[in-house]
Amino acid sequence: MNLKPELIESLRRVGFVTATEVQERAIPEVLQHKNVIARAKTGTGKTGAFMIPIFQQMEHPRSVEALIIVPTRELALQVATFAEKVGSPLHIRTTTVYGGASINMQVQAIRSGANIVVGTPGRIIDLMSRGALELHKIKYVVLDEADIMLDMGFTEDVDYIISRTPHSRQMMLFSATMQHEITKMAERYTQGVAEKITVGQEEDIAVATIQHLYAIVPARVKFSALLAYIKEYAPKKAIIFARTKFEANTIHRVLVHQKYNAILLHGGLTQAMRERSLGHFRNGAQFMIATNVAARGLDIANVTDVINFGVPEEPTVYVHRIGRSARMGKEGRAFTLIDPDHRRELTDVQDYANVKMTKIELDLEPFRTLQLPIREEGRGFEGPRRGGFGGGGRRFNRQGGGNFHRDREGHREGEGHRGSGRGGFNRHSGFRRSYHKR
Repeated sequence: MNLKPELIESLRRVGFVTATEVQERAIPEVLQHKNVIARAKTGTGKTGAFMIPIFQQMEHPRSVEALIIVPTRELALQVATFAEKVGSPLHIRTTTVYGGASINMQVQAIRSGANIVVGTPGRIIDLMSRGALELHKIKYVVLDEADIMLDMGFTEDVDYIISRTPHSRQMMLFSATMQHEITKMAERYTQGVAEKITVGQEEDIAVATIQHLYAIVPARVKFSALLAYIKEYAPKKAIIFARTKFEANTIHRVLVHQKYNAILLHGGLTQAMRERSLGHFRNGAQFMIATNVAARGLDIANVTDVINFGVPEEPTVYVHRIGRSARMGKEGRAFTLIDPDHRRELTDVQDYANVKMTKIELDLEPFRTLQLPIREEGRGFEGPRRGGFGGGGRRFNRQGGGNFHRDREGHREGEGHRGSGRGGFNRHSGFRRSYHKR
C-alpha cells in the first residue's frame, strides 16, 4: 500500500502485519482521496481501515484534522486506544470526548494540541457550542458503526456536526449493516459520490464462524438452564446479555454466588466503574453480564461465547450482540434462552440474520435443588439464602426493609436485601411492591 516506513513500524509494534479484507479494500481508496462507504461485519478490522490512511496522510498537523464520530463511550475509548498506540510514535495526538467525563479536561486536551478527536455526538456538540472544538480545518470525517448511531437516534446530531465541516472534507462511513436509512444518510453526506465497499455476501449479516444454539425454557428455570449451559459447554470467556440493569445485577449475583469470576457492565454504573469492569474482563474475568451497552462496537479479544438471557427485542440487536464473539476470523458460539411464548421472535432473528439456530437440550437436574433467583409476577427473586432479593439492589440489608435510590435516568430503584424479603421494585412510576418468602 506504499505506507510510510514509520507507520508500518508503528503498526507492527501493535501486532498489525497483514491487512484484513476491509482494510485491503478501503485503505487504497481513502488514500486516493475518495469518500468511502463500507459495509463489513463486526470484528473484521474496520478501525484500522479508516485510521491507517488518516495516519498516512497527516503531516505534522497543528490543529484538529480528523473527527471520528462513534455512538458510545466504550467504542470511543476503544478507537482512541488504537489511535494513540499507533499515532504517538508518529507525533499525532488523539483526544477522546464523551459524556460522563470532565468536559473541562477535554477542552484542555483539545486546546493543548489534539490532531484527532474521537467522540460521541452529544459531547462533540457541547464542545462546539463552547467554542472549544472548531471544525473548519477538518479534513477527514468518519462515522463508525453508523447503523448503531441510527438505532440510537443520533441522526440529527450527526447531521448538525457534519454541516459544520468544510465541503472539501473526506467522508468515511463504516457500518455492520446497510439499511435503507444508512444508504440515504451516506448519500447525503457524500453528495452521492463515494466508493462503496461490501465485505462478504450482502445477505451474510452474521459472522459465518459462529455456531448458533438455543434452548426453550420457562422463566422459572432460566437460571438453572444458564448454569447447565455453562457446565456443559464450559465457555472460556463469555458475555451474558440481559434486557435490564435489574436482570443483569441478578445474574451477576447468581454467578458470583456460584464462585464464578464475573463482572457487570451497564448504564447504571459510573464511567470509571465501567472502564474498570472492562479492564477486569479483558484481563481474566470469565463472564461479563451486560445490557446492550456492551453490544455497541466493543472489541474484546477471545470472547468464545455470547449468551442471550432472552430473545433480544429486535433482530438487529442479536446481530450486534453476537458480533462480540468470533472476531477477526475466530470461531465462537451464540446461545439464547427462549421462553416458550417467544418462539416467533426466534424465527424473526433467523430470518433477519440469515442463520440456522440449533436447538439443544440441557441437563437441569443438578441445579433443580438450588434456590436460584426466579422472577414471577408480583413476587421478588428468591435468593440462595433465606428471604428474597429486593428490586435492583446495590446493597443487601439482612434486617429487610428496602430503601430507594434514583438511577442515572431518574427512575426509582429499590435497594435489594436478604432478610424478610421485603423491598422496592424498579418501576418507572416508582411504586413499591412487597416480596414475601415462600
